[in-house]
Amino acid sequence: MNEHQHKSALSESQSNNSSGNVSAESAQRIRDSRRNKSSEKSLLKDLLEGNKTALGRSITLVESNQPKHKEMAEAIVEGALPHAKKSIRVGITGVPGVGKSTFIESFGSYLIEKGKKVAVLAVDPSSSVSHGSILGDKTRMEKLVTQKNAFIRPSPSGDSLGGVARKTRESILLCEAAGFDVILIETVGVGQSETTVHSMTDFFLLLKLAGAGDELQGIKRGIVEMADAIVINKADGENQKAAREARLEFKRALQLYPPKPSEWKPQVHLISALYEKGISEVWEMITEFKSSTDKNGHFEHNRQEQNKFWLFQSINDHLKSQFYNNTKVKIELEKQLRLIEENRTTAFTAARALLKLS
Repeated sequence: MNEHQHKSALSESQSNNSSGNVSAESAQRIRDSRRNKSSEKSLLKDLLEGNKTALGRSITLVESNQPKHKEMAEAIVEGALPHAKKSIRVGITGVPGVGKSTFIESFGSYLIEKGKKVAVLAVDPSSSVSHGSILGDKTRMEKLVTQKNAFIRPSPSGDSLGGVARKTRESILLCEAAGFDVILIETVGVGQSETTVHSMTDFFLLLKLAGAGDELQGIKRGIVEMADAIVINKADGENQKAAREARLEFKRALQLYPPKPSEWKPQVHLISALYEKGISEVWEMITEFKSSTDKNGHFEHNRQEQNKFWLFQSINDHLKSQFYNNTKVKIELEKQLRLIEENRTTAFTAARALLKLS
């Protein structure tokens, strides 16, 4: 056999003849794909080792709308999934000004002192005009942000209902995979997002104020019915008497609600986040809840039901994205909008015409 016949597979793969049938564009795509896979593996490895920079970068990919980033994000989330589900997820909501950020800083600092790793996913409201977001939670949690075992991630709410960031669920999984065992999800608190938060958390905590007419809302159905605990903040100084009265009002109101599937009876607590009073009692209550729901099987059952809910949610999001990115739909949508402006068609008829194209 001659020298030509002994060429190695490696030299064959590197020869000009073998790559002659591959266009420059295709070759670049292959190189980009290999580079992305290498980057994904490196990022996932750092994430699983608890690297906060890697966690932040991974969440940025999850939140991105760029198709290339979406592919990378999906691969990272898939790789992180087997390492998740080891935390307690706590949803925290309340009207603006109730002291959510102050409470989270006090509560998070207390948990870190007890040896916990705490991740805070704080959803900031986006402007409906400029679509911008202040993302100021880190500046309001000056003490917590400096802690080694704390991770604070403010995210813009975008156009999602009530301000719950579209990708918060995936961010929760990434935080768990990075080793954070307490995940706190703070909502915008505008009264619409609570159902969505409730569908991705284990324990739902409602912060209230006393003496601001806020306690009257406890008599209404809705958010209070979903709450596993009502915590009345700013129960200090001259406000202590009003806080105690509000606690009685809420306790009476909670008796009107039917029993929860978890068999947990919601509790009402008084705290002063500013002076760090009552914080330890809140954590004791959450651990009691976890122990109780572990025993009766509700904790795991609830997680499974949430996964099913998010399957349908993911399908809806994908179909919506596919629909609006369809070129024919984009052209027809502009046409139908003009017809609506000219009162030549109805919204229902226009929608039916658009849906026929998808």
